[in-house]
Amino acid sequence: MRSAPLALSFLLLAGLTGLASADEGMWMPQQIPALAERLRELGFEGDPHAFAELTGQPMGALVSLGGCSASFVSSQGLIVTNHHCVQSALQYNSTPERNLLVSGFVARTPEDELSNGPGARVSVTTQVLEVTDDLMRRLSPNLTDRKRYDVVELWTKERTAACERDGSRCRIASFFGGLKWFEIKQLEIADVRLVYAPAKGIGNFGGETDNWRWPRHTGDFSFYRAYVGPDGKAAPYSKNNVPYRPKHWLKVSPKGAGPGELVFVLGYPGATERLQTYAQIEELTAWQLPRSIRRSGEQLQILGELAQSSPEVAIKVETRIRGLNNGLTKNRGVLEALIQGGVLEDKMERQRKLTAWIAASPERLATYGDALPALAALDTEAAKTSERDAIFAGLRGGRGGSAILGAAATLIDSAANRPKKDLDREPEYQERNWARTRDSMDRSQRTLDPAVDRALLRYQLQEAARLAPTVRLVPIDKAVGLSPDMSAEAAGKAIDAYLDRLYAGTKLFDKDYRLALLGKSPKELSAINDPFLNLAAELLPLRDQLREISKARQGARYRLVPRYMTALLEESGGLVAPDANGTLRVTFGRVLGVDSVDGLFYKPQTTLGGIVEKQTGQGDFAAPKLELDAIAALRAGRETPYLDPALHDVPVNFLSNVDTTGGSSGSATLNARGELCGLLFDGTYDSVVADILYEPVRTRSIHVDSRYMLFVLSEVDAATRILEELGQGAR
Repeated sequence: MRSAPLALSFLLLAGLTGLASADEGMWMPQQIPALAERLRELGFEGDPHAFAELTGQPMGALVSLGGCSASFVSSQGLIVTNHHCVQSALQYNSTPERNLLVSGFVARTPEDELSNGPGARVSVTTQVLEVTDDLMRRLSPNLTDRKRYDVVELWTKERTAACERDGSRCRIASFFGGLKWFEIKQLEIADVRLVYAPAKGIGNFGGETDNWRWPRHTGDFSFYRAYVGPDGKAAPYSKNNVPYRPKHWLKVSPKGAGPGELVFVLGYPGATERLQTYAQIEELTAWQLPRSIRRSGEQLQILGELAQSSPEVAIKVETRIRGLNNGLTKNRGVLEALIQGGVLEDKMERQRKLTAWIAASPERLATYGDALPALAALDTEAAKTSERDAIFAGLRGGRGGSAILGAAATLIDSAANRPKKDLDREPEYQERNWARTRDSMDRSQRTLDPAVDRALLRYQLQEAARLAPTVRLVPIDKAVGLSPDMSAEAAGKAIDAYLDRLYAGTKLFDKDYRLALLGKSPKELSAINDPFLNLAAELLPLRDQLREISKARQGARYRLVPRYMTALLEESGGLVAPDANGTLRVTFGRVLGVDSVDGLFYKPQTTLGGIVEKQTGQGDFAAPKLELDAIAALRAGRETPYLDPALHDVPVNFLSNVDTTGGSSGSATLNARGELCGLLFDGTYDSVVADILYEPVRTRSIHVDSRYMLFVLSEVDAATRILEELGQGAR
């Protein structure tokens, strides 16, 4: 079905980007027809309107894994994505005796395919509909900020409920900071199974040493399969389920991609901040990034030491360690570019230009003049308690916190919301999310470990103990026995004594017990007298207080940000891609090398030869013997259809100047014929700041070449069944 066209007011911010000089833009599919001239300049001979047809080819083949992108590559529901995007499935199915995180996995028969466990989902976007006017009819200028938030939230809930009546999963997404709103409908498949993942020495060759770097030699690809009930409808895991039959899938090209070729990347990029105000980027530079870098380093040390305690614990913390390392490297690169690379100064200059443009016209000054100062005031007020608020969010189950305290908070919050009408519940506790909550609690059992949980909660409590007297977490102080004038040693002793009592008295590590508490009333939970539930209940009033403050601020942003965005858009004309927000996007560019530093040019392709050169057999550079043998056989004269005549070798990875960000991982990289010639899996260190300010000359993304994927499947793992399903046959 053809989705609603974008409004013509999607203008280009000439001060921020320019189509004439760069291919910046994670475009909504409906915008691609408007870029037909640029695509023709790049040599595209297809129909740009095909990208706007979400249920056609190729868009109907794309799926979201929730945090990663993927695509169907066969009529039997086979899905290709990155190796690092299937880590949770590998971890879920691993034991110390059979560690799939290291050995990889090949399902030789359909019966061998492994369940990804509860909570695994594949989502296919089927419709995108602009609904801005519907919301605008509900908003009046005289609403208070708090009331404005309520109106938007109720409208969002009502539209979502109406959209989901046919069994779809829907989302009402904001674009341009609330200037535009779209209703996004998706088909959601709940039975997802692991089919193939190469060994760690292929799928993560180079490890953290090469992360965000070029040249790369990483086989970052794996396969899932989507299953449905015998009736063809989405259903939970069952042995009776059958492979899902998509209407569209991508053909995997045995020719990959070569220098200068046009490529498209289709996926679900997570979030960019290119349109944020200077004050927001300044806060990111001064506080958020340094804090994240510090915390990641400290938590990596904690988890690294715990991983040495046993193979079982090492499996449980592996994916968390990889995520922390990945974010740490990226954040260091972003901060470096903001400060040393001058990006922060560039953002300041561009905002000065906008401010001057507004001030030059009395009419513009009256319309937009107060927006930036008011937004800056909101940010300044929020910054006063940002450290406290971040610690509190982490304590209640945020990333890097205690999973058990997070589960307790979910149980308490769920109990508080259940008696309400569904439209009055907080969005995350509406009935549409009950199954997701249960699945999340169920799945978490595979990563739970008391020693790990305690160490992370201890870390969070130590942070709370260091808070200034004016921003204390009073419920934590009271529960633990902390005070602002305590020494670090005294606070540490109080925290350890409290944790002894907390962990000795809980039953929440038992999965069945934990799940049985979902649906209980606040009175029933209180009667259990579990120390974690008690702590979560004690934190509830502060959570409610902070939530009210947040809602009022967000209501103000709903009022101010659209005017700021309108000023940006009016300042100069053109077509602009909105900031990434986890929705389906299309970006395009060419396979290109890049000048790295003075006198050094990075070629756009790497080959098997680089694997042999880097191979040490230890640490990040330990390619499996099967692969080294396959490379040696190739050198000895064994023929392969995946050899690049120009390179005289099999290509492994390639660079392009497509515009991507986190969440794009696993995105299909297509050639001009619409064939899958690779998978997007990373960016370069020089490119990480592009989330904030796109740099057209040096920005590059990294892809695994489809020829390397097919070479590994064929020559290394003899994955005959997959090759035949991909239409490549077996050697």
